[in-house]
Amino acid sequence: MLDLNQYLQGNPYPGRGIVLGRTVDNAKVAIAYFIMGRSENSRNRIFETTCDGIRTKAYDESKMTDPSLIIYHPVRILPEGMTIVTNGDQTDTIREHMVAGHCYRHALNTRTYEPDAPNYTPRISGVVKPNGAYNLSILKSLDGDPACCCRYFYEYDAPVAGVGHFIHTYQENLNPLPSFQGEPRTVAIDASSAQAWANQLWNSLNDSNKVSLFVQYIDLASGQRETVIINKHSQ
Repeated sequence: MLDLNQYLQGNPYPGRGIVLGRTVDNAKVAIAYFIMGRSENSRNRIFETTCDGIRTKAYDESKMTDPSLIIYHPVRILPEGMTIVTNGDQTDTIREHMVAGHCYRHALNTRTYEPDAPNYTPRISGVVKPNGAYNLSILKSLDGDPACCCRYFYEYDAPVAGVGHFIHTYQENLNPLPSFQGEPRTVAIDASSAQAWANQLWNSLNDSNKVSLFVQYIDLASGQRETVIINKHSQ
């Protein structure tokens, strides 16, 4: 099991990342999603709350040059309590398919990696069920070859107290950016509150590249959500 803070401190550009897991007292689901950026366009963003989650938004509209792939709803909550977390507009695809009675795999089989050659950024997605079980997925090119989309699905039906799983877009900070490799990383979650965990994660992300962070703790008994959003531009 990895120390997530050390893992992040050792990678200046993991890209976008999702962590799903359980708090150490086993009473709450823990969710984190962060975005990073190397270009001015990518860094010109904030997280903003919506009626059913959050969306990305340009911090300075006059500097936004291309909204495709960077403006989307990272988090959407379905009426029955299902939570969807992704790094792109596949959030809406998953939601639409679930509302129609299908599962997240059905939705993601209609999507591929992002069309941003030569990186072909993976689409990473997570779904948290009301009972605390969760799923993670990554859609990526075959070792940088866009002719093949590889779809991987990981399902955790009995989460363990104090343990989470972390998946991110880029293996390391190179050009072009290589896709995440292997299974989601098993990480420790030991923070007593969403705010404490958010502070840990934010302080561990590379200061030059970090853009925004969303953290949420969901009480399994009551369904109450403790949410923290940190935007670099608002600090």
